[in-house]
Amino acid sequence: MIGRDAGTSTPAPKRVAAQEGLFDVACDPPVLLGTRCGACDAAFFPPLGVGCEICGAAEESLRSAPLRATGRLQAFATVFRHPGTDIETPFTVAEIELDDGPVVRALMLAPTDDDLAVNDGVAGAWISCGATEKGEEIIDLRFAVKENRS
Repeated sequence: MIGRDAGTSTPAPKRVAAQEGLFDVACDPPVLLGTRCGACDAAFFPPLGVGCEICGAAEESLRSAPLRATGRLQAFATVFRHPGTDIETPFTVAEIELDDGPVVRALMLAPTDDDLAVNDGVAGAWISCGATEKGEEIIDLRFAVKENRS
């Protein structure tokens, strides 16, 4: 955005994650903050800190690893009744096998599963959840079907 007075560029508001430590808010497209085992190369999300659950390697073998927020739908379900007040119904929960390895549970951008199919290609997208008292944009991650469905 261009400032009105001096023609200078106004910086975008700082972004903060709705849930700290799960993804890199500076990346677009979104990136999940995972863990990868240096011994067997298995990837994990959310990050592990106690050793590899696949090969048993010690915690020292684990390293931080960015994981692309792209993958394929494995399963999904739409929730129509929910006792919480932090999310409006309906919403769709999905299991997604990430291209970088692990299977994650995440919310879909579309509220219902009307146009979803197992094996659809999906990609992460940022949504705005409000703002902090300092005016920072609070963002969270949702997944949407890729336009080309591949």
